[in-house]
Amino acid sequence: MFRLGVTGSIATGKSTVLEALAEFGARVSSADAIVHELYAGPAVEAVEALFPGVAADGAIDRGRLSAALAAQPQRLSELEALIHPMVRDRIARFMDVAEAEGAALAAVEVPLLFESGHDYGFDAVAVTVCDEAEQRRRALARPGMTVERLQSILARQMPQAEKKERADYVIDTTGPVEETRRTVKAMVAKIQAQQANQ
Repeated sequence: MFRLGVTGSIATGKSTVLEALAEFGARVSSADAIVHELYAGPAVEAVEALFPGVAADGAIDRGRLSAALAAQPQRLSELEALIHPMVRDRIARFMDVAEAEGAALAAVEVPLLFESGHDYGFDAVAVTVCDEAEQRRRALARPGMTVERLQSILARQMPQAEKKERADYVIDTTGPVEETRRTVKAMVAKIQAQQANQ
């Protein structure tokens, strides 16, 4: 089974690419979706212990957690030290299950893949990029996004140019969605051809 990592900066089309990969036959998962699952159950007790008052109705209230982190930004590393190993474990299990069930290609979206420095055992990494003005437009159109918040997110992310250099596949999503889907389809065909020749 071919294991593909998908990464890229904020608002560069990672979700669109993941949807296209699923459409073209890949098993897909995302670190963000896994965090949502963890915040809905398995990680609630541990996160609430770190940041008292962020849990509500048996789940982590992301708004409350964001507010707690905004008040104490230096504690983000504590949250990451707790959550990241859980996410890695879930990703490894997802890959193992996909392989056991006979999937030929499995892809996982990990927004901070390069920044984390963790090797997830991917065979290749696809990086999404887009024009910076378009990236800014998309990001600022998101609910609750402000210029300040976007700046702080970008400050934690590796520049797009550096991610491109480290990529096995680069998917430019600046144009229409249909164009992105064609690029993803071509990438899947290339991966399938490589596997067939092994």
